[in-house]
Amino acid sequence: MRPYLITAKPGRLHRAAVQAGRWALKALALAVMAGLGAVVLTVRCARPIVNYVATRAAWLELWAASVTGIGPVGAAVGSGLTDEFIREFHRARTGAPA
Repeated sequence: MRPYLITAKPGRLHRAAVQAGRWALKALALAVMAGLGAVVLTVRCARPIVNYVATRAAWLELWAASVTGIGPVGAAVGSGLTDEFIREFHRARTGAPA
């Protein structure tokens, strides 16, 4: 119990409203954490499917390249993107303040 002066003591309605506000904030925080957890779980569960689809797409591209005689474009684009990500990660890692 907080030491209030008799004239400054908050009423029951005010204290109930404060408590309701605190519990509403806690419930909102719990809902946000549960929602983020559901998103993370969905992404982690979908990862093997994404890997399988990517493997099949690469195989299909190589097959199409062998049939048509046109070189695999995805490999060239993918290697360029990978190199750029590596450069950016290295720049961010070495340039970040400690």
